[in-house]
Amino acid sequence: MIVSITYIELKGPFKFFALSARALKIVRQLKSSGHKAYKSKGVWTKHYTMSLWPDHETMMAFVRSGAHLDAMKTASSIAKEIKVVHYEGETLPSWTEAKKLVAKGRSIKYS
Repeated sequence: MIVSITYIELKGPFKFFALSARALKIVRQLKSSGHKAYKSKGVWTKHYTMSLWPDHETMMAFVRSGAHLDAMKTASSIAKEIKVVHYEGETLPSWTEAKKLVAKGRSIKYS
């Protein structure tokens, strides 16, 4: 199975409303995606998600379609930085561990 952890730092606190609108659509898409588990957490301008997938193909089909794809295309309008890490695992990590892992992940910075 594949664990995916994402961190997004918003450009400012008022970008939370745009993030919430996108997240609602993404969670709806997630419900029929084939994922095994999902958690999210966030405060102010720092937000995290983690999800568990049966395989890489199922995860990428979700990432590259629907509301998630739309959100990725417009991420630069709300995000200062996005970090992502994927690895093989059977369960989702604790939030403490997830934050350490994603801190070392691939980073995309926007101006």
